[in-house]
Amino acid sequence: MIIVTGGAGFIGSAFVWHLNEQGIDEILIVDHLGTGDKWKNMARRRFADYMDKDAFLKRVEENKLPKTTQAVIHMGACSSTTERDADYLMRNNFAYTRALADWSIRNGVRFIYASSGATYGDGSQGFRDDAETISRLFPLNMYGYSKQWFDQWALQRGLHKYMVGLKFFNVYGPNEYHKSDMASVVFKAFNQIREQGRLSLFKSYKPEYADGEQLRDFIYVKDVVRVLFDLMNRPEVNGIFNLGSGKARSWLDLARATFKAMDKEPVIDWIEMPETLRDRYQYFTQADMQRLHASMGTTTAFHSLEEGIDDYVRQYMRTGRLYL
Repeated sequence: MIIVTGGAGFIGSAFVWHLNEQGIDEILIVDHLGTGDKWKNMARRRFADYMDKDAFLKRVEENKLPKTTQAVIHMGACSSTTERDADYLMRNNFAYTRALADWSIRNGVRFIYASSGATYGDGSQGFRDDAETISRLFPLNMYGYSKQWFDQWALQRGLHKYMVGLKFFNVYGPNEYHKSDMASVVFKAFNQIREQGRLSLFKSYKPEYADGEQLRDFIYVKDVVRVLFDLMNRPEVNGIFNLGSGKARSWLDLARATFKAMDKEPVIDWIEMPETLRDRYQYFTQADMQRLHASMGTTTAFHSLEEGIDDYVRQYMRTGRLYL
């Protein structure tokens, strides 16, 4: 049995898709569906059972999870970078992860959890994923802190030697549609271009970056789940690692690739950034992938930004067959 928390969410459901592609369907999906459309991410998937996240946590605390459990892939968390309820974030992103980590280590079960590139804050400490850098990080929002605190908790107790944490950078791709404001700019750009024939991007407020030349590390969700699957099957590889493409690309690159995948000429408007974002805006992110590649013994070939956007737009959003 493979347990996937957040299994109806973006990365979690994409991972279930990848498991199904490998012929695996002994899967327990854990999530909270609520009244939104996350259930659509599960509709075409094969899995053994579903459990609400609160009922699942009770099972964890009572040590009543299936004895056949091989791995816990913990993608379940509040992923909103604008969430201000610190108590909620600490319960969902720190305490929940700690309970699962404790159970997995005690029972000899492979444990992989989602950290975040948001832990790097303004990037002034660089983007290396070694323990020394992690200890110095200063996230820009409470979401980032909730992820940072668990990373530090694991490092301080030496537990990173028995699990894998992945600092996801800007992930985009199918099954993100329920995320609303937290959906990728690729998804938002596609819809804006389809509806208006043009795209709005924020102006730059730093002289060293021209408008549209702000840089991000974008990674296609199909690459993410392939790495997750490889790590699940490599119990000798443990630690906290970055997971991005390793190559920063600009918003203009993303815009042009999206227009091209839609067979349209670029039309871009530059708009003012809300003042509330200006002091918390990241102008550059780029995952240092050296440690993960070295630990895996290979340099993973990822989709380029253009390849990923082309697949996402042409095979999913333009066809109306949205879901993996």
